Amino acid sequence: MPVSRYPDWETFEYFHQPDADDGPVAFGADLSPASVLAAYRRGIIPLPAPDEYFRTVNEVRYEDRVAAGTISLVGPLGSAGPLGPVGPAGPADSGRDDPYSVAWWSPDPRPVISPGHVHLGRNIRKQLRQSEVWTTANARFGQVAEECRAGREPRWLTDPLLQTLIELHAEGWAHSIEVWLDGDLIGGAMGIGIGRIISGDSLFSRYPGAGGVAVADMAERLGLAGGLLIDAQWDSPFLRSLGAGPLPRERYLRLLDGSAERILLPGQRFPARRLLAEGPGVPGVPGGPGGRGVRGGRGGR
Repeated sequence: MPVSRYPDWETFEYFHQPDADDGPVAFGADLSPASVLAAYRRGIIPLPAPDEYFRTVNEVRYEDRVAAGTISLVGPLGSAGPLGPVGPAGPADSGRDDPYSVAWWSPDPRPVISPGHVHLGRNIRKQLRQSEVWTTANARFGQVAEECRAGREPRWLTDPLLQTLIELHAEGWAHSIEVWLDGDLIGGAMGIGIGRIISGDSLFSRYPGAGGVAVADMAERLGLAGGLLIDAQWDSPFLRSLGAGPLPRERYLRLLDGSAERILLPGQRFPARRLLAEGPGVPGVPGGPGGRGVRGGRGGR
């Protein structure tokens, strides 16, 4: 089978093959805001190589599958050889000249959480009753993003991708949740909002349970905005403890349905104690009536 190449995400098609589910769905493309947003609309998330070592790992591990066409190439690559030339790439063009510098993933199934069905453990609930914890939305996106990547190696949230997310936040696509205690930012979460879904990229916690509070707050605000679910992207015991359950990628893509709408999250300062109240879930998705939620994370990337 020849190399599978698509000029952009609008023309991309998933390759359905059992052994193609344990790796990325594509390489290449670029990390410009338009490219990243188009990928998220198709249930695809970027994992840039943080350095030359991880870029080489991508090539060694997956070059045979790229050559066989089971992993696609996306974007206007060069013509020198089957994968195009390898050369330096600027921030917005990362992946354009060197396809192995950015891997694009679409996990199947997806761990998802519906509003009203985030499970907060006994210790977190006790802390919320005893302390004055508050939350905001989209108040400190840049700070939350920096906290999410601080001390994490390898660093998936590279400088070029961070700049793109900041631009998408300015355009109303990327969102952050901030958790506050005594004026200090103790936790947060961030993600991309597409239609009625937030694809949760990462979270951080500087205080026990603050990351879980950020997820619960994101879900609650999403519900107030008429949203459907949080896509937690990568399964983990932590996410399952919060109530995430698996949703097949095919069903997830139908929910996305190429939406071009922004989500407008309420941005008010709210007491986190309100999250102790249980609310209704969304029919037909994990954690909601008729769903197959797992009650109880990698907490994002």
